[in-house]
Amino acid sequence: MSAAERPVPEGQEPERGPVGPSGLLDVLGVASVVLDVEGRIVLWSPQAEDLFGYPAREALGQYAARIMVHEQHLDLVVKLFADVMETGQGWAGAFPIRRKDGSTRLVEFRNMRLLDDEGDVYALGLCADQTTVRRLERDVALSTRTIAQAPVGLAVLDTELRYVSVNDALAELNGIPAEDHIGHTPRELLPGIDADAIEAALRDVLRTGDPLINQRIVGRTPADPDREHFWNISLYRLDDTAGSVLGVAGMAVDITEQHQAAVEAETARRRLALIADASARIGTTLDLDRTAHELADVAVPELADVAAVDLLEAVMEGRRSSLGPTESAVIRALAVQTGHATEALDAADPPGQVARYGPDRLVTECVRTAAPVMVARVEESDLPRIARSPEAAVQLGRAGVHSYLAVPLIARGEVLGALDLKRTRNPLPFSEDDLLLARELAARAAVQIDNARWYKNARDTALTLQRSLLPSHPPVTGGLEVASRYQPAGASAEVGGDWFDVIPLEDGKTALVVGDVMGSGIDAATTMGRLRTATHTLASLDLEPTLLLEHLDKITEGLDHSIATCVYAVHDPRLRQCRIANAGHLPPVRVRPGHAPELLELPTGAPLGVGGVAFSTTTVDLEPGDRLVFYTDGLVETRQHPLDERLDALLELLDDPDRPLEECCDLLLRTLHQPDNSDDVALLIARVLPPS
Repeated sequence: MSAAERPVPEGQEPERGPVGPSGLLDVLGVASVVLDVEGRIVLWSPQAEDLFGYPAREALGQYAARIMVHEQHLDLVVKLFADVMETGQGWAGAFPIRRKDGSTRLVEFRNMRLLDDEGDVYALGLCADQTTVRRLERDVALSTRTIAQAPVGLAVLDTELRYVSVNDALAELNGIPAEDHIGHTPRELLPGIDADAIEAALRDVLRTGDPLINQRIVGRTPADPDREHFWNISLYRLDDTAGSVLGVAGMAVDITEQHQAAVEAETARRRLALIADASARIGTTLDLDRTAHELADVAVPELADVAAVDLLEAVMEGRRSSLGPTESAVIRALAVQTGHATEALDAADPPGQVARYGPDRLVTECVRTAAPVMVARVEESDLPRIARSPEAAVQLGRAGVHSYLAVPLIARGEVLGALDLKRTRNPLPFSEDDLLLARELAARAAVQIDNARWYKNARDTALTLQRSLLPSHPPVTGGLEVASRYQPAGASAEVGGDWFDVIPLEDGKTALVVGDVMGSGIDAATTMGRLRTATHTLASLDLEPTLLLEHLDKITEGLDHSIATCVYAVHDPRLRQCRIANAGHLPPVRVRPGHAPELLELPTGAPLGVGGVAFSTTTVDLEPGDRLVFYTDGLVETRQHPLDERLDALLELLDDPDRPLEECCDLLLRTLHQPDNSDDVALLIARVLPPS
């Protein structure tokens, strides 16, 4: 709005000054024609030249009716002219005129009588092409109707960003009557929106003329001051036909519902992705601790800022847990995960720690009722029921815990524990949708955790059996110093059937045995126990190594088609010899002072249980200080390295014949047996002592 167009407050003089021309009259092409009382043309405007086709030199002085209308309309035109001149009443209407080229055009007329200062009378005709007039009328009508009835908010602002026109839809969006907008800026009327950004966009459109299309803004208006709305706005600069900038037209569409729907759709997509991710990531092994950590990792940060996985101690011990309303819950923490550094981590139970939660605690309620517990907005009074102690409650308060959710872990109808979730950085409280997602994650993970729990119990049982079947031997026996180790497979692997034995014999001799039952679990451990017992019995008969292996071979055939490898050696300190027989096992290593460690060249033989294959005995000389190293394949075999390469590494580690046997066992296991190895290891090292 220009200075001359602005409303003038009452009692104040309007501003004076030049005003730029409007282009509207130029678009209409209004022609001016003045006639004297006889109907001769005395004034002829340039627009009249364009409209009728006659230049001024040809039109001036001519009777207007003769050059402007057809002969059949001559009487009518003369009558209309006389009425205007005699009565002084003007005439308006559309009339067909004749152009110089003979064509006809319908022209809109406004005719009126003029009187000069000498009392002479003239007729003034203002005329324009009716097609142009009707087009402009339609455009104005369309614009007026569109602005008034459009379902979107429309407004026009002047170059000083003040409202000039506002339709009812925008008035409703803003919650302000349309008339109250006029003369004010958006900043003055809508303090709940980002006025700086809006004004910057308006000025940019005014300056460049480039439209701004579908710019999203967010804010609050008097129409709904308690809720944020989202709008798409579009801005266009308004120019007249002369190129002058009139202002900016703006269009606003409330897209709050569409935005919310898009947010919900995106949230649903992310949650489906999270569930798919959980299915792929949780339960990759049968390791209980790792499975719990996988669940906590999936929950953070998508669902919570702090996640903890806790199991009931009774469940960990293989017992069912049933809590009464006044009983405390004894819980073992398995995993804790956070998305960022927070004091809430210090308030959580460290993994592996057992804590007792009173009957009033929310996690106790969760595992007792087998139902989720959600506190959408945590108050200070809620923290003691969430934390394990008053000190932890203070820490949770300082960490900014504002929302809490505990979901039971239920598998096969048994409550195992709980998934404990807290929000500190995420500003949104837990919702019903979050609860559904947490329950889905908990349901999927609980089965994996239960599988890992039962596997752990079975593995612990097998490992206990395995260890109970392994011998305890004196460090010195029959002229030998002996050290041994048994190393179970990684936590996610089953117990194997590896064993070793040191058996005192008559005449100061000693039998040394290392074996490996193929397979794993309790069956392998049980087979190993039977073979060890049979070996003890046969060794007491002082049989030759080959004969002993033949008997073991027949025994193994009868043990549900089991197969085992074995090295059996008998050391005789008087002869300074060791007689060794091999049943498909890796060769022992001999370490002698002054010599490089060497793999003994023994006939490999067939594994026990194959049947019908002869064994042979090899005699090896041993001097005081010499060592024999027996081991199972779990020490040297891996999927990543060739066996020869691993055997070379074993020999390199044995290059110090003076290293104490116990240190040597630890070195070999620490260096060669990887924590994630899926096979167990039996290791036996014997050193020949000088004669006593």
